[in-house]
Amino acid sequence: MTKQKMATIGLLIILLLLGIALLAPFLAPYDPSALDLAGNLGGPSLPHPLGQDKLGRDILSRIFYGARVSVKVGVFTVGISLIIGLAVGSLAGYAGRWVDEIIMRIIDILMAFPGILLAIAITAVLGPSLNHVILALCLTGWVGYARLTRAQILAEREREYVQAARSIGAGPVRILRRHILPNTLAPIIVEATFGLASAILSEAGLSFLGLGTQPPTPSWGAMLNEGSHFLLIAPHLTIFPGLAIMLVVLGFNFLGDGLRDWMDVHNN
Repeated sequence: MTKQKMATIGLLIILLLLGIALLAPFLAPYDPSALDLAGNLGGPSLPHPLGQDKLGRDILSRIFYGARVSVKVGVFTVGISLIIGLAVGSLAGYAGRWVDEIIMRIIDILMAFPGILLAIAITAVLGPSLNHVILALCLTGWVGYARLTRAQILAEREREYVQAARSIGAGPVRILRRHILPNTLAPIIVEATFGLASAILSEAGLSFLGLGTQPPTPSWGAMLNEGSHFLLIAPHLTIFPGLAIMLVVLGFNFLGDGLRDWMDVHNN
């Protein structure tokens, strides 16, 4: 399978995810919180294509609504982290000297700790909730974007077009905004694509541990946790949320690989 085909498949998966997240109230066949105790742990059937959980709730409907949680976490985490990372990385790369040293030492300290462990510690202290998950992921997620932005700006700031802009009196903010950043965005966009997959996977992991979204809000990670107790007698409780997570993460990775190859060729 060529990289272009993989990227197309990834894009289709992401578009499907966005469509499901936006249209979940119209696509879901049932209320995701509606109980049907008589059908608890029911397997896939015509009325319930993906089966029912321990409280008889429709798994397909909960997966549709869980997509909204994944999209929200991915978009907000990457969006906020990207803004902070661009600002901090631009400052470090363009200012240089002691400013760069201080910022990079702070980044080194944060990178010394595994991001997921920091996120677990933060959500454990603040309490389990979706907003706290986003905050925890943002506090560690901006570091990678800052390092990448700094590296790109260090490579660009001494080029001829930057020196020409400087010679005509352009200020640092204008040079960064109008000249340097537009020429450094390609690898940052690729990194953000992979970051979306990482954020969705991290949210699922935190929800699996009980530190993410709380009942009755559907979350793919929480669904995996609930289904793990019935793995031998009702494997569909874990199979379908697990497949949803796997497909979405693969979709973003496929798209990121395709964008990286396309932008490399485009720039060459």
